[in-house]
Order: sequence, then C-alpha cells, then structure tokens
Amino acid sequence: MKKLTLAAIIAGFALAAQAAPFKVGSMSGQEADLVKAAAKVAKEKHNLDVEVVEFDDYVAPNVALADGSIDANAFQHKPYLDVMVKDRGLKLVPVGNTFVYPIGAYSKKIKDIKELKDGATIGLPGDPSNEGRSLILLEKQGLIKLKDSKNLESTVMDIAENPHNYKFSEVDASLVPNTLPDVDLAFINSNYAINADLLPKRDALILEDPDSPYVNIIVVREADKDKDEVKKFVDAYHSKPVEEAAENVFKGAAVKGW
Repeated sequence: MKKLTLAAIIAGFALAAQAAPFKVGSMSGQEADLVKAAAKVAKEKHNLDVEVVEFDDYVAPNVALADGSIDANAFQHKPYLDVMVKDRGLKLVPVGNTFVYPIGAYSKKIKDIKELKDGATIGLPGDPSNEGRSLILLEKQGLIKLKDSKNLESTVMDIAENPHNYKFSEVDASLVPNTLPDVDLAFINSNYAINADLLPKRDALILEDPDSPYVNIIVVREADKDKDEVKKFVDAYHSKPVEEAAENVFKGAAVKGW
C-alpha cells in the first residue's frame, strides 16, 4: 500500500511538471500578438502549452529569463542581447530568428530629410543598440560622422563630426513617438511607429534596409538551448500563421528573418 501511494505521488509530480506551461516573454502589443500566434501553432502541432508573458520595457524580459521566471523571450535583436550579456553577465543564447523591424526616422515638421535644418533636435531611443543603429542611419545620410561606423553600440558621445550642430534627445524607445511634436526628427522602432499610426514604408523619411543585421531573435538560457520544448516553440514560430499574423499587425513593416 505504501509503495502504491509513493508511486502515485511520484506520478503526480511528473504530471504537474509536464503540465507546466512554456513561458515566453515579449513586449506588449504587436510583438506579443505574434508570440500568441506561435503559441496556438505550438499547441495544435506539438501539444505544447505556451504562456505569453508581456513586458513594457527592454530590460525586464532578459532579467526574467535569467532568473527562471520565464523560459524564453522573443523581443530583441542580437546586438542588444550581446550588450545585456556583456554588461550583466547573463548566460542567455539565441536559438532562432524572428523578424526584422526596421527602425526609421519620422517627423511632424518636415516632409523630406533634406529639409532638416542646422541646429535641429533629433529624438533617439536611449538603449545602446537602438541608439547606435539610429546614428548609423544618420551617418549613411551624410549628416554626421561617427568615430567608428561599425560600432553598433555608438552613442552621441561617439559622434566625431556634427557639422549641422544637431541636438539630441535620448529617451526610452517606447516613448520616442511621444516626442514627435517637440523634436524635428525622431528615430522610432517599427512596433512603436505602428502604435503611433505611422507606417514605416509610407511615413519614414529614413528607413533601414531589409538586410539589416538587427533581426530579432528567440532567446533562452544557455543550459536550455537543446531542450525539446525550445525546439518545438521555434518550429511553431517559424510557421505560416505567424508570418500571416506579422503581415496583418505590422502592415508590411515586419520582414521575415528565417
């Protein structure tokens, strides 16, 4: 009788472990919609229960992944992950690509980048990688010169030449659209542009090329990269329903990266 009871307890623990959902972190909004589409595929194709955990800032999803609160995240590109790993010593690795969300420059005051005046104020996302990619786009337009054009973590402190005396306003990436009335030009990630009723292909005065190195990725803890549920989730994300969801919610502003 004791053996049967013990076996039942062990079986109960095993069942509970199997029933635990695979938690995936994402930025709230359109990116979370894509993870939800992948979760549906994961359930239908692999019988994998995926719980979507939404965040509102770029730091928390990696912290939550590192401390075990979630099992994966899908919100960042590799240059940003590299910075987080370097600065915080996190043991996180990419296991699959998602989409490229081109960053673009928008304005409520000018219609063409050639109209940008000397002394103009430019809004930038304040996190290391997105600020760097914005400055690189400005350099490609011949408007500034960086100390190192290949440094993806460039900040305003790395501007070697600013012949037009531009002023720069650095804020959280999610808040850059709110600065549009107060600046002459603002660099906005596609997901936040869409939320602000801005279509990248229609409204951006400068836009990253589709072959941008900033493809977003699915990230897990280093120790979990070969787990079966990780492979199943990546497979689910790389599916037609997720592509269709991206086309629908991003209106052509998301470029498939796999």
